[in-house]
Amino acid sequence: MQSPLLANESFLTCITTTFSSSTTKLQKPSFFTFPPFLNLKNLGRKKRELNNSFVKAMPVTCSSSIGAATGGDIRNFKHTEASFLASLMPKKEIGADKFLDAHPHCDGRGVVIAIFDSGVDPAAAGLQVTSDGKPKILDVLDCTGSGDVDTSTVVKADADGCICGASGAQLIVNSSWKNPSGEWHVGCKLVYELFTKELTSRLKKERRKKWEEKNQEAIAEAVNNLTEFDQKHTKVEDLHLKRLREDLQSRIDFLQKQANNFDDKGPVIDAVVWNDGELWRVALDTQSLEDEPGKGKLADFVPLTNYRTERKFGIFSKLDACSFVTNVYDEGNVLSIVTDCSPHGTHVSGIATAYHPEEHLLNGVAPGAQIISCKIGDTRLGSMETGTGLTRALIAAVEHKCDLINMSYGEPSLLPDYGRFVDLVNEAINKHHLIFISSAGNEGPALSTVGAPGGTTSSIIGIGAYVSPAMAAGAHCVVDPPSEGLESSRGPTADGDLGVSVSAPGGAVAPVPTWTLQCRMLMNGTSMSSPCACGGVALLISAMKAEGVHVSPYSVRKAIENTCVPIGSSPEDRLTTGMGLMQVDKAIEYIRQSCGIPSVWYDVKVNLSGKSTPTYRGIYLREASACQQAAEWTVQVAPKFHEDASNIDDLVPFEECIELCSSDSSVVKAPEYLLLTHNGRSFNLIVDPTNLEIGLHYFEVYGIDTKAPWRGPLFRIPVTITKPMALINCPPAVTFAGMQFCPGHIERRYIEVPVGATWAEATMRTSGFDTSRKFFVDSVQLSPLKRYLKTEKVVTFSSPTAQTFSFAVEGGKTIELAVAQFWSSGVGSQETTTVDFEIAFHGFKIKNDEIILGGSEAPVRIDVGSLLSSEKLVPSATLKKIRTPLRPVTTKLRTLPTNRDRLPSGKQILALTLTYKFKLEDGAEIEPYIPLLNNRVYDTKFESQFYMISDANKCICAWGDIYPKATRVPKGELTLQLFLRHDNMQLLEKMKNLVIFIERTLEDKEVIQLSFYSQPDGHVIGNGSFQSSILVPGSEEAFYVGPPAKDKLPKNCPEGSLLVGAISYGRVSFSGEKDGGDPEKNPVSYQIYYVVPPNKPAEDKGKDISASTSKTVAERLEEEVRDAKIKVLTSLKQNSDEELEEWKKLSESLKSEYSSHTPLLAKILEGILSQDKIEDKCCHLEEVIDAADEVIDSIDRDELAKYISQKSVPEDDEEEKTKKQMELTRDQLAEALYQKGLALSEIETLKAERAAAGMASDQTGTPSDAQQDLFEATYKELRKWADVKSSKYGILSVIREKRSKRLGTALKVLNDLINDDGQPPKKKLYDLKLSLIEEIGWGHIASYERQWMHVRFPSSLPPF
Repeated sequence: MQSPLLANESFLTCITTTFSSSTTKLQKPSFFTFPPFLNLKNLGRKKRELNNSFVKAMPVTCSSSIGAATGGDIRNFKHTEASFLASLMPKKEIGADKFLDAHPHCDGRGVVIAIFDSGVDPAAAGLQVTSDGKPKILDVLDCTGSGDVDTSTVVKADADGCICGASGAQLIVNSSWKNPSGEWHVGCKLVYELFTKELTSRLKKERRKKWEEKNQEAIAEAVNNLTEFDQKHTKVEDLHLKRLREDLQSRIDFLQKQANNFDDKGPVIDAVVWNDGELWRVALDTQSLEDEPGKGKLADFVPLTNYRTERKFGIFSKLDACSFVTNVYDEGNVLSIVTDCSPHGTHVSGIATAYHPEEHLLNGVAPGAQIISCKIGDTRLGSMETGTGLTRALIAAVEHKCDLINMSYGEPSLLPDYGRFVDLVNEAINKHHLIFISSAGNEGPALSTVGAPGGTTSSIIGIGAYVSPAMAAGAHCVVDPPSEGLESSRGPTADGDLGVSVSAPGGAVAPVPTWTLQCRMLMNGTSMSSPCACGGVALLISAMKAEGVHVSPYSVRKAIENTCVPIGSSPEDRLTTGMGLMQVDKAIEYIRQSCGIPSVWYDVKVNLSGKSTPTYRGIYLREASACQQAAEWTVQVAPKFHEDASNIDDLVPFEECIELCSSDSSVVKAPEYLLLTHNGRSFNLIVDPTNLEIGLHYFEVYGIDTKAPWRGPLFRIPVTITKPMALINCPPAVTFAGMQFCPGHIERRYIEVPVGATWAEATMRTSGFDTSRKFFVDSVQLSPLKRYLKTEKVVTFSSPTAQTFSFAVEGGKTIELAVAQFWSSGVGSQETTTVDFEIAFHGFKIKNDEIILGGSEAPVRIDVGSLLSSEKLVPSATLKKIRTPLRPVTTKLRTLPTNRDRLPSGKQILALTLTYKFKLEDGAEIEPYIPLLNNRVYDTKFESQFYMISDANKCICAWGDIYPKATRVPKGELTLQLFLRHDNMQLLEKMKNLVIFIERTLEDKEVIQLSFYSQPDGHVIGNGSFQSSILVPGSEEAFYVGPPAKDKLPKNCPEGSLLVGAISYGRVSFSGEKDGGDPEKNPVSYQIYYVVPPNKPAEDKGKDISASTSKTVAERLEEEVRDAKIKVLTSLKQNSDEELEEWKKLSESLKSEYSSHTPLLAKILEGILSQDKIEDKCCHLEEVIDAADEVIDSIDRDELAKYISQKSVPEDDEEEKTKKQMELTRDQLAEALYQKGLALSEIETLKAERAAAGMASDQTGTPSDAQQDLFEATYKELRKWADVKSSKYGILSVIREKRSKRLGTALKVLNDLINDDGQPPKKKLYDLKLSLIEEIGWGHIASYERQWMHVRFPSSLPPF
């Protein structure tokens, strides 16, 4: 994942001296770059002559091409104060300063930019107004839904203007607020769910400090009380005094444990939404955030409405300094509280549009432009973008009639230019004329690392990053600025497209949110270059609108690409920086000259001649086999007009005579001319790489309008060739000796990985320096329909030495090895670093990549061979996870009701919610696995997915989307809800029975180590173990992997589940392991599965116990009839008065018939306890006591005690049955005593409350000593039959301690009860805990526990 695209510590690439990938000598450019406004009136001459003359006339070297942008000799660069400030927000590099000097009123005015990012802080410096005084931010939206609050609950205020908030708090509404309906929508939110991790961490530290101060005061008081007690009672022999002292000590222990286990889940804020007759209004109660009493009250809040209406925002509190806006949806039923999920979005917006009237040098590129903030980073996921966020953002951009979109987000994809989001982007550009600009990525320095969507989507302008010496010396504060450009992802894409369109400065000191407690900060990466380019385009659009020039994404893109200043002359430079550094001042001249020319984009599709699929966007010859002969390619060029183009006026007249030019016709041959009409035209190319040297080569075929050659290339067909070196020695290894490195320098090598290789071992030796050096080592391979296989290593040398490491490879594929010295490593030193890099390939030939043990006793045969060198075969396999399939138990398909989910086409998006249930016998680490949907954001036709896992209390245990994470969840019943979105109902209908998997990570003691055998029966007979072997090249060996022993299977393995693990066959040569070690830690491992077989049937299942009984048929029949009557009684409901009356009649009838039958009386007690409609609580509790007494009296306790004390082992079925019956009777007795004790305690409490309220009569006064003695007697009786501190009966021990005013001991018992339970939290236990804490008077702990109550026991699940 690579979202957002921000380089934390990127290194820089050289721009003054360019090294070829195959040699360290300077090379001539191998591609043709069209210079701005070159006069090509004589373009009819032979192309070969034109190319030669052009290259000779203007060689594209760094000194000539970039000098204008950097300003002369970069090594002698010195800052003035003005140039220093300007370097913090670079604009000179792209010609924006010249443009603004010439067009001061075209500084972005009239342009609206949609910022697809992590959210923008409306309170940030420079983002208040535009240069002409208009509001800077037009709208702020949370497109992800991470800030949504369910406000569908409607309440009404009482006579005092008080309402009950969703948190349970009593809230006073402001009497001046207009609310004609009198209906108040209420909801609540844990405020930390709205904050970033950084802000939450800061608040937790500050809040903990204040909490600990109060807790320390409480501890000091408790210690003082204990000291006074000890001084007063020197000898504590009396039982009562001992218990009092234990209570005082328990209070101290409790306070200390609270401090050790402190985990601040944050305050809860109440939200109230209402309609004032015109607008939906919002107010928040934030008292829980404030330190000062009385602050943050609901009535004092200045009501907000949807941001776009009044453009007002709020701040939660001075402590957090976090601003927010609100938006109301679905007629007041959904409130969106919008905060940012990182400083990234605000920083990006500042680069593009910030306006600082007090210091213009710190302005963004287009200070006159306005923005809308579309938050696509989901706070719940850190800042990861979601399909929901992306789709809603596009909807908002079209709705607001934006001119531009900037998106500094992205990640690798397995398919370029493909997916649901790409389809929606194409529609927005082609139909609504939006210009979409996005970062290319920060995954360099290796090639083919551009990310989606910026680097892989044809309709999006992908931006690479560049750093000028002024930026390096200023923003980066480098003492001796290196002559380098910032690192970014490289092209080409897997289908041959260039990947990077243009480049722009990739770093700035720009505004950040107020919660960071600073105005601005430095960030760098392609995330910064994208908004810089976006600001530049905003300047162009501003001028075009001012001059009445039609704005088209096609014409604007052509202008900026064909007016760039090239950066460097090597193939790597073109693949890194695209057309070069954009130049706004030149682009506007190009646009003016292009007036009257149709707005057309040229769609290029390439196929290998004779094959219709696959289709490419360029030619990319990467593998050795493709470089061994010439090949013919078919190119289809089709002009694409906007959807609103006229058939008669635009499409029919379109006709262009195109001259096709090749940058090197000895390698790439093309026809001379092409007549292009609206329906497009195809032509053939011949690419002959056979005479090329080993290394990287880049060529282009481009089309020039013969009638207007000044337009430059109308389209390009990139041709990238990486010709790898072949390893012919055995064992296969190669050493690259004497590579010289300075800061930021990159060396590339391309190697054909030998067939049969599965991993490589590299040794890196350094010399020639005396200060620390840091290197990046990247290796990249490409395979069809896969994300690139990339290995990243950061290798640091404190002194000249050698380091060894390994990485996985794929045999038969070209690997690029990119070694780069970190740009700030060795800066200021005159020493170059000498590196000798040795790489050796190893591997096994494996016939079965995946191994499945089918659940039987049979082993699986494995055949392993070696093709390259002698390898030690040391197999190792472990099973570490269990994967259980689930089908949905319920499905719900609905239409999403709000405009934010209505596509520009008018289609309303639908949502499918799938609910899955599963149970865990113990707490475990689990991870959802959805093979169809996981690991694809952009390269999928499905729009969106999101899941939530909750416990029985609706407490969220985990949530995620395409990248599920393993999360520790509690034992018990769990629910997973999967939320899918799309506008295609048929597609969602197909998903209603979607099978997903829950992967549970086994505990260390449960992990299964599989064994290997040299014989097929080895695992059964217990011999023939296989340990290791030496394989020489060309040899093979076979052995068996046995299934796990049935007694080794982890508990709770449902039949049909899969035990999942890894198997490896060798280890690296420098490993210290004697055996195969952990297969997942070896360079290469493969999947191995074991299908869990059907469970073994229970041995006593089907036994006829009644056959051995001595009872007569009549007696057995009478028992069966009695048990049937009891079953009927149990099945009766008591929901209505009629049902309750029927139940009472039947229970009385059965009691009269079976008056001493304990199971019947126990069921009657259960029935009374389950009654909901209770008019008189005291009377009901008396009924419970009477029913419990009947159960107790029906049991011969002496006989029961005598039997249980014997502890005999049953010898036959009859004795086994008797034992079970006695144990059941004991449990029924204990339950009756327990319920009686609870009822006695509750009666005492009720009578005490009534007496305190003046409601008691003489008969219902305070509890008598006799009643208190009855409770104590009941408790002592229960203690004989059960563990009174167990999870089942421990609550009675807590009540007993509370009755005795030993609140500290009560808390200790209750805490032990909660911790030992192991089940999902029980609300009644935590309610009791809170009441004990409040009774003691620990207000700080009570507040802490109340916050936790909202976490443990939410009223409902949050919205998706």
